[in-house]
Amino acid sequence: MENLLQDLRYGIRMLGQKPAFTFIAVLALALGIAANSAIFSVVNTVLLRPLAYKDPERLALIWTKFEPDLPQNWVSGPEVIDFRERAQSLEEIAVLAWNTVGLTGAGDPEQITAGAVTANLFPLLGVDPARGRVFTEDEDKPGGDRVALLSHGLWQRRFAGDPNLVNQTIELDGQNTTVIGIMPPDFGILPPDAQSPKVIDIWVPLAVDFKALPRGNHGFRVIGKTKPGISVEQANAELANVGEQMDQEFYQNSNFGAMAVPFQGHVVRNIRPALLILLGAVSFVLLIACANVANLLLARAASREKEIAIRTALGAGRLRIIRQLLTESIVLALVSGAVGLVLTVIGLRALVALAPDNVPRLNEVGVDWRVLAFTFGVSLFTGIVFGLVPAFQASRPDMNESLKEGGKGSTKGAHGRRIRNLLVVSEVALALVLLTGAGLMIRSFLRLQEVDPGFKPEGVITMRFQIPQSRYPDTPQILSFYQRVIEKVKSLPGVEYAGAISNLPLSGSYSSGTVTVEQPSASIDNASFEADRRSVTPEYFQAMGIELQRGSNFTGSEETNGPGVVIVDETFAHRFWPGEDPIGRRIKLGGNQSTAPWLTVIGVVGHAKNYNLNSKGREQTYFPHSQRGVRTMFLAVRTSGDPSALVGAIQSQVWSLDPSQPISDIQTMEQRVYSSVAQPRFNTMLLGIFAGVALILAAIGVYGVMNYAVAQRTHEIGIRMALGARQKDIFGLVVGQGMLLVSIGVAVGLVGAFIVTRLMASLLFGVTATDPVTFAGVALVLVLVSLVASYVPARKATRVDPMVALRYE
Repeated sequence: MENLLQDLRYGIRMLGQKPAFTFIAVLALALGIAANSAIFSVVNTVLLRPLAYKDPERLALIWTKFEPDLPQNWVSGPEVIDFRERAQSLEEIAVLAWNTVGLTGAGDPEQITAGAVTANLFPLLGVDPARGRVFTEDEDKPGGDRVALLSHGLWQRRFAGDPNLVNQTIELDGQNTTVIGIMPPDFGILPPDAQSPKVIDIWVPLAVDFKALPRGNHGFRVIGKTKPGISVEQANAELANVGEQMDQEFYQNSNFGAMAVPFQGHVVRNIRPALLILLGAVSFVLLIACANVANLLLARAASREKEIAIRTALGAGRLRIIRQLLTESIVLALVSGAVGLVLTVIGLRALVALAPDNVPRLNEVGVDWRVLAFTFGVSLFTGIVFGLVPAFQASRPDMNESLKEGGKGSTKGAHGRRIRNLLVVSEVALALVLLTGAGLMIRSFLRLQEVDPGFKPEGVITMRFQIPQSRYPDTPQILSFYQRVIEKVKSLPGVEYAGAISNLPLSGSYSSGTVTVEQPSASIDNASFEADRRSVTPEYFQAMGIELQRGSNFTGSEETNGPGVVIVDETFAHRFWPGEDPIGRRIKLGGNQSTAPWLTVIGVVGHAKNYNLNSKGREQTYFPHSQRGVRTMFLAVRTSGDPSALVGAIQSQVWSLDPSQPISDIQTMEQRVYSSVAQPRFNTMLLGIFAGVALILAAIGVYGVMNYAVAQRTHEIGIRMALGARQKDIFGLVVGQGMLLVSIGVAVGLVGAFIVTRLMASLLFGVTATDPVTFAGVALVLVLVSLVASYVPARKATRVDPMVALRYE
């Protein structure tokens, strides 16, 4: 312990004697450690930390599927009953749906997100409200009392944290609703993913009769809890058998199935690959930083060879010298770790601010004991990694040469050069792997931005309406409201078209169901499958810039009880009537056994990207709003100028018709398209930043080694120039040596990149993981940057005075 304390004190003094060296080394390592700690803190929170529910390992999400077209789908009401009766491995099944409701009364009318849940959901999750109580079974029945649980955020924002709000009434959709509780601040039913809302403001009882609902309407998210001792995998196996039984009984062998997936695994499934890739990327950055610092220590060891030789001559053993040098390296790493921890806290704030909203559990990310332990471990590891080679190298001085006055020392020999060159090759190879990954992500993102969404987003403003049943109880009143809204909006200056749709593309609003095609061309039998369903007003397609390719549009005069008509998209028509005219063909809602009336196809429109830009999506069907009277609609308004400038005027027109009507989710279509690629943009940005840091560190490494080599070979260069070597010969010699190392590093890096980039194939769009253009371009960039890094030492070498160099020691 005494020796250790002595080594620590001496190591700290050595760092203080070389402030420039210490600053550069600490900065390089701190950046690498901070990047690793920041990404690990996200990985720790999102992937490793269990969800804050009771027995989270027993929680599962239950899905249905129709292979191969729909590998994962929500659950219908009758299917909930089937699962409850047939799945013996599940202890409990709870159901969740969401919608928007109008909150009126005190303050401006506001549209908020409501989670409609069965009464057993909160006990299943083991969550109690911070104030009040949860729902009872009676309140979860049709016709039960109107009650609600408020989120902590809504309670604070709208009601100023009123402690007396419990058991008071608020107005939801024009009806009095009793507040029975306030949920805890950190509670959220489902951390956000691609299919759930960002925030749930209020919870209400689902209060539906599942048996009375259509089997083909898949609109519920189902959460199950396995019995003690039964894993989710076992439950999944049982549900597979249950799904086969239901397929035979209800779906006439239409490849229907059911499955259970781990709750937490589903929540993080979209972000997991990206986080693991980023964690690997920052590890590469740290290794490059370690190589740079190792080279600095090797260079520094050259100036300490006489000191080490004297220690050895006085009786210090090799292990004692190694321990001293390694202690200095670890002290340097721990100081870097402390600085890195400060940078981690700062970096996490920026990371959370830049991250897209659909990253799950983002609000929980922070520095806890796991992150502190990880940072300490990384610091200790890096201290050993970058300090070990210089310590072993410096602990073997040439006693005869080192103790001479002006002796060059052993680290100036071939062995020392080989180590430094190997470190540079490693840096270049690692940097090339990172740059290749970043290059692939950039090309993928550019390809994604080039995707045609199927509509023209420029100049379109959108907003969401949900009109309450209390004020608009029947279909004629619903139709009248939307018709008057559209007429009012169309009268505004600058408005070209105005239309409405029940589920707007890229809005996170989905609706689908089973559709049966009457005698499609591909088969003599009727074909049933899952398709998107949308209700639209006549000018919706013009407002969104969706092309009517064939047939006619809706007129708005379709009668509720009149002949049913439908418009399908081009992918629907190509699938079932390839090369034929789809106009006049018939489809119906539901399966083959459905008694729903047949609907006549009157038009074909272009395919729109409803879910995201990087997937094709389902076939699409559009129905006239005049025949369906949907309460929740998105208004789409095409303008000749800045669409955002019309928001206030549109709101005024709506409120002139109904002052208590909330309007929500106001965005331009360009904003929705931008948000739809937020996740790949974030991944690309982070990987690009890490790759840029790696490129800079690699260039510094090349520069440092070549500069050191020139300094060590000054005597040799002087002799060469005295014997007639020209400046361009010396320049070529230095640059050639540097580019030889870079070429070896590039070759090794290309092999590594060919292997590693295959792991990120799932993150790419429109680009293969082994894209030759990216590989060649990245290699060229790295060579050019390294050439610049070699240029300065080469120019320095050409300016050596032969007379001075011949006397150089």
